[in-house]
Amino acid sequence: MDPLNLALLAIGSLVFASVLAGLYSARAGLSFLVVFLVMGMLAGEDGPGGIAFDDFQLAMWVGSAALAVILLDGGLRTPLTTFRTGLKPAAWLATAGVVLTAGITGGAAMWLLELDWKLGLLVGAIVGSTDAAAVFALMKSSGLRINERLAATLEIESGMNDPMAIFLVLALVSAITEPAAASLGGFARLFAEQALIGGIGGLVAGFALAALLHRLPLSDNQGGLVALLLMACGLAVFGGIGWVGGSGFLAVYLFGLVVAHRASGAVATAMSAMDGFAWLAQAGLFLLLGLLVTPSLLPQVALPALGVAAVLMFVARPLAVWLCLKPLGFGRGEIGFVSWVGLRGAVPIVLAVFPLMAGVPQARAMFDVAFMVVLASLLLQGATLVPAARWFGVNLPDEADEQARRVVFGDFALDPSAAVADVCAFYGLQVPDSASSVAGWIEAELARPPVVGDGIDWGGAHFGVRAMDGARITSVGLILARVDDADA
Repeated sequence: MDPLNLALLAIGSLVFASVLAGLYSARAGLSFLVVFLVMGMLAGEDGPGGIAFDDFQLAMWVGSAALAVILLDGGLRTPLTTFRTGLKPAAWLATAGVVLTAGITGGAAMWLLELDWKLGLLVGAIVGSTDAAAVFALMKSSGLRINERLAATLEIESGMNDPMAIFLVLALVSAITEPAAASLGGFARLFAEQALIGGIGGLVAGFALAALLHRLPLSDNQGGLVALLLMACGLAVFGGIGWVGGSGFLAVYLFGLVVAHRASGAVATAMSAMDGFAWLAQAGLFLLLGLLVTPSLLPQVALPALGVAAVLMFVARPLAVWLCLKPLGFGRGEIGFVSWVGLRGAVPIVLAVFPLMAGVPQARAMFDVAFMVVLASLLLQGATLVPAARWFGVNLPDEADEQARRVVFGDFALDPSAAVADVCAFYGLQVPDSASSVAGWIEAELARPPVVGDGIDWGGAHFGVRAMDGARITSVGLILARVDDADA
């Protein structure tokens, strides 16, 4: 029993120390996830812990299971109403955005790491997608109040972009290891199978479990049992869909989304326990990934890896986000914030294991580069999330801070049902060619579902959405003189 006792002692002490360190480091703006990574490195073979761990297959298994739990928790916490504003931009970012980001970053990797084009693009694909664990964790802990469209876009994108990243990595690994069998038709078929089987399977499983939860004899004090049931079913959906050729990542996210919507009462009792499961998954995953890293090897790739990270954060991600979101009416501040919250986390490190297991040349260096990119992203982007929201002007004022609300929305609160022609005539503004209400006029001018914080400039004045009830505007603010160059 001694080896088992020692293992339990080491694991428990490591998680305990990581949580304590994370609580204090969070005050300095550092992410919990960075602390877990660093603690794993300290426990590894180059650190004081001296634990030699290089089982990449076990890491991939544990990492996949942990990501399934994290995505399930994210799906359970995403209100279905957010898809009203966030689905279209998130879908573009999760598909075209990932491809563009991977392509631009891959081009930089080819030059900085002196790789051929296939290996360079593989590096870009590995780090091309945002990470659900990092995004969900930081959005929950940051205390930000951003508008519904931005929050929904970021959360839905991080939950849906893994299939595209996995498809790109698998396609490029196949093209490198079996070039004779690689074809565009085969790659297209692989992507279609991943997306269709994953999407349909996750939705069907979600409806089925929701129907079952309505029939089970559950009470309000059995939230822990419901959480265990949700987690077990989520893991089964993830594994089953992956076994038949679909994307388990997409399936488990949609599964959680449907169950939360169709059986909200039962799910509500389980969310506290699910939060614990999600944190355990994140802690275990990042500690394990930290153990995999050999810090003494990192200096060999540090400079080119930081170059790849810089291109990813300051060129590839912003350009991809701008191309995807600008046509949808997003302002410069919103585009800038979405670009900056392109956090990389566990997914790139787990994806970097695939080339290692497939025997791809220089796969170990790719793994180290992916780790450095993730660490740079969490340290720089994760630690500056709140200042970035203020810098880009997307952090909404607190409901109780009336002075801040007046700065954002103005001193005048308008009845949204009033005729816009009458309002403009009263305040001496140019009368628009519209017979609709103020709310209807704003919605028509925006040409997309409005959210709190949206607004339009008209004749030197600014009409802003102060409050909403679902999809209905309930209050409009008016600023008579506003210099706003956010979206000129």
